[in-house]
Amino acid sequence: MTGVFSLLPEGRPGLLAPLLSGAWLSGGSEDASRYLAAGGYAPLTAPDRLLDRLLDRIAAVGLRGRGGAGFPTAVKIHAVRDAPGPPVVVANGEEGEPGSVKDRWLLRHRPHVVLDGIRLVAAMTGAERGCVYLSDGPAERAVRRALAECPPRLRIDVVRTEHTYVAGEETAVVRRIDGGPALPTAKPPRPFERGVGGAPTLVANVETLARIALMYSRPEAAGAVAGTHLVTLSGVRGASALAEVPAGTHLKVLADLCGHGRAQAVLLGGLFGGLHGTGWTDLPLDHDRLRAAGGGLGCGALHFLHPEDCPVAVATEAAAYLAAQSARQCGVCVSGTGALARTLTAVARGQAGDEAADKLHRWSRQLPGRGACGLLDAAARIVATLLAHFPDHVDAHRRSGCPACEGAAPEDGRRFTVPVP
Repeated sequence: MTGVFSLLPEGRPGLLAPLLSGAWLSGGSEDASRYLAAGGYAPLTAPDRLLDRLLDRIAAVGLRGRGGAGFPTAVKIHAVRDAPGPPVVVANGEEGEPGSVKDRWLLRHRPHVVLDGIRLVAAMTGAERGCVYLSDGPAERAVRRALAECPPRLRIDVVRTEHTYVAGEETAVVRRIDGGPALPTAKPPRPFERGVGGAPTLVANVETLARIALMYSRPEAAGAVAGTHLVTLSGVRGASALAEVPAGTHLKVLADLCGHGRAQAVLLGGLFGGLHGTGWTDLPLDHDRLRAAGGGLGCGALHFLHPEDCPVAVATEAAAYLAAQSARQCGVCVSGTGALARTLTAVARGQAGDEAADKLHRWSRQLPGRGACGLLDAAARIVATLLAHFPDHVDAHRRSGCPACEGAAPEDGRRFTVPVP
């Protein structure tokens, strides 16, 4: 069962609120007339002054990117605006994390708010071209309908890619739009320096762009808009849901809302933020606080583990999935993710030697930062947090295995996959 709900106070602008208030039929897509009636596509009168004010507002409220890294949005916009030559703005809707659905939901149900965000960022940076990058068929159809309903003044292309874990990494996005494979490239240069067609390029998550559009239409609520997150909640034994919640909401509150109140642990940020056991209920939904706890918010996907769920099995399946999703361009990533996955599988099945835990500790410290993208970092963090939070589980498995882990290590990520509501 998958649901959609909001924890925002009444009257606070959000991205889910129009659907929840019955603004259009469940399962449909918001049309241009409804979006315009709600204040969307507001005219750019005195554009230079208004857009400078919007950019100042984005910086003042500290809007961060919603794609995973949480980088300050205003810094990215300034970097692209200050680079030589007309830039390109890309709405990145390719959700590599199997546990996240927010970007596909937005593109399927609220395409106009994303296109409005592209329009505004293009005007702020002087871009003459925009692009929507995605892999989801229903999302593509919704975006194309929206473009036909309300043709934009700038060129906006829709680029379809194959769905993989690395296809949404910003250099992979640029490479695919330019006609190549959706695989990361070495950095520098980064897209803001040299991106699509050699032009400075802003690659922004679709939720980030949607929040910019909300901030333009509701300037008095900019701080609240920037401090709100779309999160995907899931777990093998409870319901899954897409929720819009204020920053600072405790993870236990979110778990209770969708039947995961008994959870003993949580996997943060899709596969990016690692496993967290004792104390996870006290963690707030906050980039800095989660980072200080050794994790990360990432794309806002939370996967809850109940007492019947074995954390070693979860970590083993996550590592196996990441190893299978490697772009296979970096030798250290191929060998590193493979070694992590194989060793965890041996631990899960009670087939590991005495040195297994020491190897996993060493690799989890040495591997981060050595790949061209964040996949290797995610695999290392999964292992590091498993060892930090569940050392007794690892030791017990190494000695005798565990019935719950007998089928562990599928490479398709199905344990973490959530249907789009």
